[in-house]
Amino acid sequence: MMTAVRNIFEHIRRDAVDEECTELVAAEGVRIERIVSTGQASPPGFWYDQEWSEWVLLLSGSAGLLFEGEPAPRELKRGDYLLIPAGRRHRVEWTDATELTIWLAVHYGSLSRSESLKTKSSSTDSLTLG
Repeated sequence: MMTAVRNIFEHIRRDAVDEECTELVAAEGVRIERIVSTGQASPPGFWYDQEWSEWVLLLSGSAGLLFEGEPAPRELKRGDYLLIPAGRRHRVEWTDATELTIWLAVHYGSLSRSESLKTKSSSTDSLTLG
């Protein structure tokens, strides 16, 4: 089966008000997506508490990711990556409002078939423009 070559930096709406999430691959137990942020952050008091692990790589821009119990957000810049273990409460404190912040997110582990095949990630559903 032949697959078309695509580019992760193409088809990005630079004027989008909402965060843009594009599913790249979905299969049993794994979902890979591109997330484009333009200044969004988690709402005050909101914490993600996912049943699956998430590995994220920042391809461009910058962001602040706060883990529950830590005194300050971890600043991520282009090329930085980290693993968010299942059940580790976290929130997006900020994303760069002047430059596109592009994430590559790999969700894996306890994903059911329906979670793996979602077209929009629950990890970005609650982000709001800061």
